[in-house]
Amino acid sequence: MSVWPEEVRARAESIVARYPERRSAVMPLLYLAMSVDGYLTPEGMEEVAEWTGITPAQVGSVASFYTMFKRERTGRYLVSCCTSISCMLLGGDDVLSAVEDESGVPHGETDDEGLLSVEHVECLGACGGAPAVQVNYELIEGVNPEKARELVRWLQSARPTVVNTDEMQELFGGRRSFDWAIRDEVGAIGPYPAFQPLGTAGSEGSS
Repeated sequence: MSVWPEEVRARAESIVARYPERRSAVMPLLYLAMSVDGYLTPEGMEEVAEWTGITPAQVGSVASFYTMFKRERTGRYLVSCCTSISCMLLGGDDVLSAVEDESGVPHGETDDEGLLSVEHVECLGACGGAPAVQVNYELIEGVNPEKARELVRWLQSARPTVVNTDEMQELFGGRRSFDWAIRDEVGAIGPYPAFQPLGTAGSEGSS
């Protein structure tokens, strides 16, 4: 018996239908499960197992391998600071320290309010625009420590419904890897990637 609401079940059916093998849908369904509860609960992973025809243990092995699948409660905004070599050489560690200091949240933790979670991550694929930061997987390039502090204060005060990479780049970013093309009008509505088929994306005007 499914514990997901009807709308979520409809999305799950649509996702599974995209794959010749149901089990291949496990990763997008894990994101869908995160959108229901905010993180991966045991019940959510059992639901994914039912949809894909594999065991909960197999689902758990996928969820535990990839760091973007959160198995503990995450704040409304997940701030991820890259500390891989390119970002580290250009001040990524200082950006992380600024985020931790301004928010009062150390790496791997969430504030008492459940608003902000902070983590350091490996390469975000934006080495040319280092240091790079993501908020709910929306990218900001060329961030310096002061802009990182401004970002934290903005999240705490404005509390946008949608976080959008283009908006945040204009407000808090610097040098980019390359000139971005068409402006992205959608963004993330929670601490998971913004995928329209999953219902995890919202329009910029909603913020």
